[in-house]
Amino acid sequence: MSAIDISAHTHGHEFLGRHHRRNERRVWLVIALTAAMMVAEIAAGTVYGSMALVADGWHMSTHAGAMLITALAYLYARRHVGDARFSFGTGKLGDLGGFASAVVLALIALLIGWESLMRLANPVEISFGQAIAVAVVGLVVNLACAWLLRDDHDDHDHHHWHHDHGHHHHPAQDNNLRAAYLHVLADALTSILAIVALLAGRSYGWLWADPIMGVVGALVIARWSWGLIRDSGAVLLDRLPDDEDLPEEIREALETDTDRIADLHVWQVGPGHHAAIVSLVSSQPQAPSDYKARLAEIHELSHITVEVERASVTG
Repeated sequence: MSAIDISAHTHGHEFLGRHHRRNERRVWLVIALTAAMMVAEIAAGTVYGSMALVADGWHMSTHAGAMLITALAYLYARRHVGDARFSFGTGKLGDLGGFASAVVLALIALLIGWESLMRLANPVEISFGQAIAVAVVGLVVNLACAWLLRDDHDDHDHHHWHHDHGHHHHPAQDNNLRAAYLHVLADALTSILAIVALLAGRSYGWLWADPIMGVVGALVIARWSWGLIRDSGAVLLDRLPDDEDLPEEIREALETDTDRIADLHVWQVGPGHHAAIVSLVSSQPQAPSDYKARLAEIHELSHITVEVERASVTG
């Protein structure tokens, strides 16, 4: 049997986001910052007898733990990028990490809400000056972390959002990075609301302002959590967003008077990467490579499988 060279027809399955390594480094840096702040707060709170400091330190530890999910998802996806056991690569591991982080975020919202309602029922004495100082320091650290984790889509990404013929595409959203960003943002929000409530409490004696702001913060964090659960869950279940018209674009590129699509599957395999399985029926069948060439302009398609059947003639 003569050897067949298939090297020109094989391909990799690396569907990681374009800034995978950069984002991974930034998340580890943010975890280090958060952990350092957490240890400092718990230590200072214990030494100076400040319940506010100790409580904020443990609160930060939950977000650091959740961001560890993000960092480990990046690490695992990168380490196993060439593992053939992952049929379509490890690009969706970030969505799995994002989903897990979103569940943790929902639990944090629940805990903040519950604690706030308990405080509302049983007000406690607050050391305003000390608590405000803690909240301000926490806010500065959180804003620095949020700046590090911002998902700045560059010109390359923007180029793919809209093609010349008016098709709309979503930016290459990294749900893993978004999860870490939302945890930092949730921490920043609780700090801002705490500062406002504590200033109101100190100036006007409104002790109820602190727990009320806690409930408001919990509701906002729960809303963010739901958005992330919905979006990352959709990717995990291979559901395209309602306004994603990639299937329509594939139909426009392939369907002619002689070629019709009988079956089409499109799903996301990583940030900015989609796969498609196209089943065509044609009265004048071409080689699958000819149909793939017609789809070359669609940059979001990273993995395409085409099967062609000869149309049965009727009449």
